[in-house]
Amino acid sequence: MRHDAHAANSLQVQPVRGYAGDISPALAWRWVQSDEAVLVDVRSDAERAWVGFVPDALAVAWKQWPGMVSNPNFDAELLAAVPAGKKVVLLCRSGVRSIAAAKRATELGLEAYNILEGFEGDPDGHAQRGRLGGWRLSGLPWRQS
Repeated sequence: MRHDAHAANSLQVQPVRGYAGDISPALAWRWVQSDEAVLVDVRSDAERAWVGFVPDALAVAWKQWPGMVSNPNFDAELLAAVPAGKKVVLLCRSGVRSIAAAKRATELGLEAYNILEGFEGDPDGHAQRGRLGGWRLSGLPWRQS
């Protein structure tokens, strides 16, 4: 029963202030598969290359390595990536940069959602990611280069 309740909750939007809402990786994937949304990965090029990426996700970095400098072309790249009338679901490493990106996307007029837990999830007791939540651990499509 508890697992079913968790599964049902994972397919609901959690309302927030500043953008359309927080969603689970499972709901994001459902929307992408049904063509309701475009998945935009806002991690740096280096993160996607080293850690892994979601096939067919659009890459629009919020900040770039080295130095995690803001992407001066973020607005234009994001607007070009999201067709009119589609939701945008934003993915980063842990679900923090994607919040900032969702707020900015909303300011640009898009219906934007943050994907909770990000690609790698939260750090565990050893300060390592990849074992507590996240896109990868959820068993959703991803690859490494």
